[in-house]
Amino acid sequence: MPELPTLHPSTESRATPISSGADAGMHEGPETHLIDYVKVLYKRRWTAFTAFALVVGTVTVYTFTATPIYEGRTRLLLEAEQQHVVNFKEVVDEDQTKADYYQTQYNVLQSRALARRTLDGLRLWNVPPFGSIAHGASLTSTILGAPAALGGLFQGDKKSDAVKGTTAPADETAAQSRAIDVFASQLTVSPIRNSRLVDVKYQHPDPALAASIVNALARNYIEQNLEFRFMASKEANDWLGARLAEQRKEVEAAEAKLQRYREQNETIAHVDRDNITVQKLADINSAVTHAKTDRLIKEATYRQLQASASDRARLDTAPQILSNPFIQQQKAELAALQQQAEQASGRLGQKHPEMIKLTSAIRLAEAKLTSEIQKIVESVRSEYQAALAHENSLVAALNQQKSEALAMNRTAIEYNVLERDVESNTQLYNNLLQRAKETGVTGELKTSNIRVVDPAEKPRAPVSPRRAANELLALFLGSLFAFGLVGFFEYMDNRIKSPEEIRAHLGLTHLGMLPALQEKGDRYPLLSGGVPANFSEAFRTFRTNVLFSSAEEGGRALVITSTAPREGKSLVSSNLAIALAQAGQRTLLVDADMRKPKAHDIFGLSQEPGLSNVLVGDTKLSAAVQETTVPGLSVLVAGRIPPNPTELLGAPRFRELLTALKTHFDWIIVDTPPVMAVADATLVAHLATGVVFVVGADMTSRHAAKRALDQLEQVRAKFVGGVLNKVDLHRNPYYYSQYYRREYAQYYIKAS
Repeated sequence: MPELPTLHPSTESRATPISSGADAGMHEGPETHLIDYVKVLYKRRWTAFTAFALVVGTVTVYTFTATPIYEGRTRLLLEAEQQHVVNFKEVVDEDQTKADYYQTQYNVLQSRALARRTLDGLRLWNVPPFGSIAHGASLTSTILGAPAALGGLFQGDKKSDAVKGTTAPADETAAQSRAIDVFASQLTVSPIRNSRLVDVKYQHPDPALAASIVNALARNYIEQNLEFRFMASKEANDWLGARLAEQRKEVEAAEAKLQRYREQNETIAHVDRDNITVQKLADINSAVTHAKTDRLIKEATYRQLQASASDRARLDTAPQILSNPFIQQQKAELAALQQQAEQASGRLGQKHPEMIKLTSAIRLAEAKLTSEIQKIVESVRSEYQAALAHENSLVAALNQQKSEALAMNRTAIEYNVLERDVESNTQLYNNLLQRAKETGVTGELKTSNIRVVDPAEKPRAPVSPRRAANELLALFLGSLFAFGLVGFFEYMDNRIKSPEEIRAHLGLTHLGMLPALQEKGDRYPLLSGGVPANFSEAFRTFRTNVLFSSAEEGGRALVITSTAPREGKSLVSSNLAIALAQAGQRTLLVDADMRKPKAHDIFGLSQEPGLSNVLVGDTKLSAAVQETTVPGLSVLVAGRIPPNPTELLGAPRFRELLTALKTHFDWIIVDTPPVMAVADATLVAHLATGVVFVVGADMTSRHAAKRALDQLEQVRAKFVGGVLNKVDLHRNPYYYSQYYRREYAQYYIKAS
């Protein structure tokens, strides 16, 4: 070892700049390729596998343990026209060509009344899941209902919700209401596009019961339709019967009065037809007859509408309502708005502005429709009252004309009046009698425009769970979840893991990638102590990059530091010093970490005298520098641990020491404490020729490393580059495959 001079306060030296962080390492991030995602997936393969197995396992367990659900299906034909068995008009004249007719029938199929009638007919109130839910939602019902609910999730089946929001009848118990809700939740009405056919489907764990339910529902639907027609005809027939009895009495009274007049006046055989008064009387009498007939017809229409006022469905079937184009237009607009609301409710909340707008539009359309129907009813009422007033006015005119006629020819005119009265009453009676008979015939005519095309048969295979579809969906969802979880963890993990991240995130030149080795007892992995070939070659590459980082002559002082402890900076500085010495460079390793020194343990030297002893003046520099077993390598250990390391390193004596050492050594490797732990590294970095920043792989976050580099830049440190240390090549070999492969190590071993 050359003789070291005594330090003097006037000894100063200016470090030759090597490179700066802005000039040496500011590179754009590497372009991302598919192989990069494969590397990330391989690195987090256990996370991905666990997530994938969790999803696939859950779906598989459900698929093979869920209760099979069978679907009964029957197909109905809703004909557009009623069969014309008779030629006269029925009481209920439905226009099946209207656009809302089919939609109305679909809603009737899903009505609570029809569901209740089906449950009554099949006696299902005490059969699970209807009976169990109706008696308190037992465990059995929950188990039976769960597969259907989960099956909809994996199959995407859209269940009917027509009964949601409907009001239960007053005599319907809470248990019955819940049972009907369960019944309706598994009922589906599916119109076949571009046809008059509709499929009615029901799902249940019992295949025979599923088929029985849809067949009973279709049968009850047809019977209910016939009963509705029969009840409407019966009500009209009853009213006509009452009016017919009254009219019969009027006819009998008129005939009796005429007969008495004949007997009293010995029958007038001839009447002067040319008499203007008599002719006028005849005309007025005819007008009264027509007015009374018109009034009775309008009264019958008004009574029918008044009787249907409480039943909206019956009211909608009235001819005056069906023939009104504005009402039908409002119905179509209301149906369209309700359809839009149903479609939007699945993806929008009830408080969404669009839903609020649709709800307001529906309420407005319903109000318009109700208002227009009321106008029609009021119009019929006004027509009836007008006809009644017209009849009364004609009767008054007739009475007046009778008085005038009696004055001229009381006998003849009175006879004609009585005769006309008999004729008009008889004619009105005959009209009522004919209409009553027609109504009776149509009420007994049990024909329907609804036909069962395909009755339901016992299903052979369940519709849920669909094992093949569920497994494919599980594979897709499992893969998606695994990839998403890996991507999320990789995004949240901001630790530096590859050399590209040193360049991209820290802006430093990549000097090397050093593999991780396990320390065996008191032995440290040193190049001079027998380490694996790949470890030695990695440090030789690191040394080469350091040697070519500067072309200046004379001693160069490199500070080796890191962001935080346990990143391996002491071993990096020790092995770099050994590698430089093996390359024929006069090298001195200075342990400036006077808080937790390690150089004396690594090389098996005594801790004193050392750097602290020299800085306080207790020991000469020549006595503190110790030789090692590596030729050309000397070590200046930390010495006694002082209470104020920062003050010692910031004193002018340390600057003089570093300047003096540059004249006797080619390379001075200074091991300093971590930057974020204490301020020692920034003091030394300001005086050094360059800084080598050690980053522990998968240990240091990029944000902490950036803050450490910012502190070094504030003291105008000159960066040589960064080195990625403690890389676990065995745990993630594929992740680092572009930097290292196992065949490289085999090549080194063979070469040695």
